[in-house]
Amino acid sequence: MTTELQARLAELTPLQYAVTQQGQTERAFTGVYWDNHDEGTYRCVVCRTPLFDSGTKFESGSGWPSFYDVIESGRVATKEDDTLGMRRIEATCATCGAHLGHVFPDGPRPTGLRFCMNSASLEFEPRGGTEAGEDDAPEPA
Repeated sequence: MTTELQARLAELTPLQYAVTQQGQTERAFTGVYWDNHDEGTYRCVVCRTPLFDSGTKFESGSGWPSFYDVIESGRVATKEDDTLGMRRIEATCATCGAHLGHVFPDGPRPTGLRFCMNSASLEFEPRGGTEAGEDDAPEPA
């Protein structure tokens, strides 16, 4: 593990650590991004790899941020998950292995997939790379 990755892990909140490193799930409708409608990029909270674009986010009614596609093929890895007595497909960051959520076959077209992600596994970068309000310059007098 790189020193940079170790430093990022040390900065995670207890919930972010539990979700990304222990595969836990945040409660529905409690995450910061489930109802986010801003334009931008959703990155892995651990390694900051771009994972999803806001243009593929949709209202699933599940209480978790849901996307119908990844930003680029190979950014999200999947594997079968038989925990909790059910068969699901786990989604992890292909770069660092952080648990992101699960993928279900009930999403909209064109993919038919629903990448149901934990807000705690993501960080949001608004379009243009600046936080809201940062580029609001005062009006000239």
